[in-house]
Amino acid sequence: MTRSVSRALGALALAAGALLALPAHAQAPSCPVKLGGILPLTGSMAPITKKIAQAAELGIEHINQGGGIKGCPVQFILRDDQGQPTVGVDAAKFLVEVERVAAFTGTISSGVTGPIITSVTAPSKVVQVTCCSTASSFTADGRGGGYFFRTIPTSKTQAYATASETARRGFKKTAIVYVNTDFGTDMLRFYRAAAAKLGGDIAIEVAYNDNQPSYRAEVTRALAAKPESLLLIGFPKDAVTIVREWLSLGGPNKVALNNSMRTLDFVNGVGARFVEDFFGMDNAQVAGPHVDAFNQAFEKKWNADSKGPGVHTQYDAMMVLGLAMNIAKDLTGPSIREAIRKVHTPGGTLIGTGPAEFKKAIDLIKAGRSIKYTGATGPIEFDANGDVTGPALVWKITGGKIETDRIISIEDMQGLMKRVEN
Repeated sequence: MTRSVSRALGALALAAGALLALPAHAQAPSCPVKLGGILPLTGSMAPITKKIAQAAELGIEHINQGGGIKGCPVQFILRDDQGQPTVGVDAAKFLVEVERVAAFTGTISSGVTGPIITSVTAPSKVVQVTCCSTASSFTADGRGGGYFFRTIPTSKTQAYATASETARRGFKKTAIVYVNTDFGTDMLRFYRAAAAKLGGDIAIEVAYNDNQPSYRAEVTRALAAKPESLLLIGFPKDAVTIVREWLSLGGPNKVALNNSMRTLDFVNGVGARFVEDFFGMDNAQVAGPHVDAFNQAFEKKWNADSKGPGVHTQYDAMMVLGLAMNIAKDLTGPSIREAIRKVHTPGGTLIGTGPAEFKKAIDLIKAGRSIKYTGATGPIEFDANGDVTGPALVWKITGGKIETDRIISIEDMQGLMKRVEN
């Protein structure tokens, strides 16, 4: 499935100004500049993808309204990975080899992102920025060759925060049912390590494969250990089936969830009255005017709130690419890779969200001055591996609505990591 999104406002003026905007040694790009995107528009992750795709489109709109990339308007080409690794790799190859995109964002599932990195991103030397794939190995083992970045903290943040919250709530004899992907196994590994330090015992660990019509066998196996609670690590479509079968077979309603289930599709799929006592974890945004500005822009454009996993981080992924590609001396992969970390330079001029802020950034870049992007999630500062840090939040379901229970600050997360790892 292909969705092409172009925002050609001022296209002729942008194109005409492209040569003036470039330094003498750089070659003028071909207009429009193509940016790619890969998301699971269908499949088990589809319930949370709509808002993520809308955040990407809003980012492209703001980039174009703010001046585009090197004087050119940007065309966004979005492909569906269906939540399947082979489909995802094919989508990435299409973007890189056929559409010749300068860079791309994507995707959500770590099980799809991993093969894309090794088969396309690294060998093609094309920059990839993900909003949502959290498997720590992608950056820790160097497989991306420096071309892979993410605007979301690794699964360690979510797993440690989950272990802290389950300990705080007195979870004992917890059954862990987890999706058998890079994300699921990474979350399990970090949760297991944190629970050992923070308190709470694991009764059984049961893996499952996604996109199955029933998980009765996995649920029955988990319940055989006589657990008192459940930690479900997976995707929303599968989670609806698993939770229904868990409750119908007499499983306790003391349930913890990961961020993928932070969607009303999950709540309504199970039935709001059955999930009132559930809670979940997600990555949070640092409070501030630039976060508020994004939330307001999203709600105005789409007539929907900006709550949900991946929404803020997807917008930031688009804006990071837009800024980095304006900073880069040309639109080759190595140049964009070198420019990525320059979107947040200590001592640089603060740049926030929205088209006016993007235009301000372009003016500063042309003047040879550094910038410091603070986006929809807060400050975006990549470490040596291409990762970011951030706060976490505890969410709950009340009266059929998803609400934030509390925020775990960056400082508290840093203290939690020291407590677990020392």
